[in-house]
Formats: sequence, structure tokens, C-alpha cells
Amino acid sequence: MHLSFHGAAETVTGSCHLVTVGGVRFLVDCGLYQGGRALEEKNAEPFGFDPAQIDFVLLTHAHLDHCGRLPLLVRRGFRGTIYATGATYDLARLVLADAAHILAEDARYETRRALRRGGAEVFPLFDLVDVFDTVDRFGPKIRYGVPFEPAAGVAITLRDAGHILGSAFVDATLTEGNETVRVVFSGDLGAPGRPIVHDPTPCPPCDVVVMEGTYGDREHRPLADSVEELYDVIEATYRRRGNVLIPTFALERAQEILYFLREGLEQGRLPRGLRVFLDSPMAISATEIFERYPDDFDQDACAVACEGGDPFRFPNLIMTRDTEASKSLARFTSGAVVLAGSGMCTGGRIRHHLRRELPRRESAVVFVGYAAMGTPARRIIDGARSVRMFGEDVPVRASIHTVGGFSAHAGQSDLVAWHRSSGPAGVTAIVHAEPAAARALRRALPDARVRIPRLYEQLELRGRPPKGRGRGDSRDSNP
Repeated sequence: MHLSFHGAAETVTGSCHLVTVGGVRFLVDCGLYQGGRALEEKNAEPFGFDPAQIDFVLLTHAHLDHCGRLPLLVRRGFRGTIYATGATYDLARLVLADAAHILAEDARYETRRALRRGGAEVFPLFDLVDVFDTVDRFGPKIRYGVPFEPAAGVAITLRDAGHILGSAFVDATLTEGNETVRVVFSGDLGAPGRPIVHDPTPCPPCDVVVMEGTYGDREHRPLADSVEELYDVIEATYRRRGNVLIPTFALERAQEILYFLREGLEQGRLPRGLRVFLDSPMAISATEIFERYPDDFDQDACAVACEGGDPFRFPNLIMTRDTEASKSLARFTSGAVVLAGSGMCTGGRIRHHLRRELPRRESAVVFVGYAAMGTPARRIIDGARSVRMFGEDVPVRASIHTVGGFSAHAGQSDLVAWHRSSGPAGVTAIVHAEPAAARALRRALPDARVRIPRLYEQLELRGRPPKGRGRGDSRDSNP
């Protein structure tokens, strides 16, 4: 039995892990690399395995860095089944179709540039046909806590990861011959006490833990403080007659911000004249999917729905799907909050709004999510005086705010607490983390045998070591 790492190794994105047990080969996630151009160019590279030899895929959730290479996997020969929760299936359909649309646009743009220089046509990584073929591979809806056996020697239970709607971590019991190994793949873990989704289920006892470490080197601000800061920025910007831009990820973050804007207006914490625009077709569709799964809401969001309300809608909210409606927002020079994608400002409608609002001292930009190195969002956060957009240098005069407490990821102490709930796991592999964050999380787990795997590294899966061998054995900890 072996586990190998084909993505999210010493980096935050591109999650993809291959398990081999007996004659069965399966993946946990198959995500896109996201960030700067150099990182994204890795998406077209070989997987490091033959997709046609993969029997099935376990999908932890619908974020693009966990599901985004599934259509490429299918294009290159995968013919197995993809297993996930019902909400993840619905959200993944949306995410993958949107990604295909963006890839097609990018390919057309690059083709025009290439042809002007005498080059050749540029093709997208995958297209809508590949997405449709991928959706055809979706299996039955998997319920939390209900075991199933997708292949001989493999027993799987999906447990609530508390990250986004439908997110799960994988609890796998693998049997080959007389040996049985229990392996847990965290996917992405949420933090306790968040609105909308449930708290993460504790990690069960296991032999191997493959866990994310996105924020393994830091804690998030308390959520209540972050909400108050958001309200303060909106109120101050409203008073000086500016607009607030919130670059927003379409899944979870957009719905969470809408949730708190609704609360702020209902409680009189925000100005009554404030207008809120959700200017993202994908986020609008995602919100509608969220509304189909009230049983997956936590107690607070469920209480709103049970009382006949909607956790994500309120009278001051206007949703703008079509392009002309988005362009018309330019007439609002004050009193508006605009939520638009992409969250890292690498594309989407937010770039048009930034070009208009960044030069205005009375306006504000609030970042509420992760910004990878090399992205426009990170450059703005790091204090750039101008950013390049649409072929021009746009000056940054608006006030810039980073409100970190809205992250859908667990902070360091949450990760440590989740890990410790498993008891004395044999080996812990930290993935989905920049090297500094992974090393910090390893230091925070002094009693664990921790590995920080490199890309394509292979780990032999074994049961718990015999008594007498210390859990801190340096032979199992790479530098």
C-alpha cells in the first residue's frame, strides 16, 4: 500500500493524492494550481500517473484547487467514478463550467496575441465538453458518516470538514492481505464557530493523517472583531461618500459576507441607505445552491431559514448577472458595497471595478480571503502604488484593508486541536501549505511524526508502529 503526492506538495494549491492498495488506484482530489503564471503552467504538465489506470476519485469539496483538473483527468483517459456529497456535486458543476468559460476566453486572447506574432493557436486546458464528460462520472450522493466501499479492500466514510457547504474529509480504511491501515485526508478544514456550515468533525483515530496546513503558521483574528472591522470600514467609507469593493471568492466567502451584511443592516449597525451589489454570476448561482441545502446549515443560519427568512438575502441587495447590469454600477459614485470575483483579482468583474475605484481616495477595498504571491490582490495588499490592469497602470489611492478573520480555513490552533483528536497517529503528512507554514505547523505538533512531502514523493502505508518506537523518531521527519 502506497500514498504519493501529485499536487499541493510544498505549495497551497493543486491538491491531488494517489493511493495504491492491492490492485486498486484512487485519487483524493484533483485540483488546479492557482497563483502566478509559473505555478499555473504546472496544470498542463503530466499528472505523474496514468489517468486511465485510476479506478475512482474522492472529491473533498468544490473549490477549484481541489476539483479543477478533473476535466483534464477525464480528457486524458480517466473512466472511473467520482464520489462526493450532494452539495459538492452541485457546486462542482458550477465551478468547472465557469473555469472552462474562463479558460476559453484566455485561450482566445492568447491566440490573438500569438497570431499577431506569427505564432500558433492556443488551446484551453479543457473545455465544456470535458466538463460535461466529468459530470457524467459523478456517482451517487454520499452522506456524511455513512460508510461505502467503492472497491475491494477500500472502505470510505466522508465526514464534515466544516469548510464550505458539502465539504468533507476522507476517512479511509485500506486492507491488503492481512494488513489494514486507516488513513485520513483532511481536505480543507474550517474553523469552529463559523456561520452557515457546521463545525468540523473531530479527526478519528488513524494510522496516517494527510492534513492541510494553509494557515499552519498563524491564527485568525476572532470572527466578531473581523465583522466589526468590516462594518467600521463600510460606515467610514459611506460617510466620506465613497464605495467599498470586496474581492470575493464565489463559494462560501460571498455567502458569508452576505450573511453578515444582512445582520448588520437588520441590527442597524450599517447605514440604511447602503446599497449592496453581488456582481458575480457564479456567486449568485452558488448562493442559490446554498439555499437548496438548509439541512447542511448550522444552528444560526438554520434559525433564520426556519423563521421564514433567507440568510443571504435582504432588501438592500441587488444581484447583477448580466454584463450590462455590471457596467451600470459605474453610475454609483457613493454608498455602494460591491462584491465581485475573483478573490485574488486575477480576473473577473472585480478588475473593472478596481480600475474605477482604486484611484479614488474616498473609496475602500477590503480583502477578506487568501491572496497568493504574484497575484494583483497580494500586490495591492503589500502596498503597491499602482497595479497593471487592462494595459494601463492604475494608481492605488483608495484605502486598503485586509480582514483576515473571514478565512474558511482553520488557523494553527484549530489544526492542532483537530489533529490531536485523532490520538497518536503513526505518521502525519502536511500538504496544501507554503513551506514556512508547513514547518511552523510541524513545530506546533512536537509529539507527532511529521513529514512535509515533496511533489511525487511516495509514502509506504503501514499500520501503527510497534510499541517502543518513539513518535518523534527523526527518521520519519524530513527537514
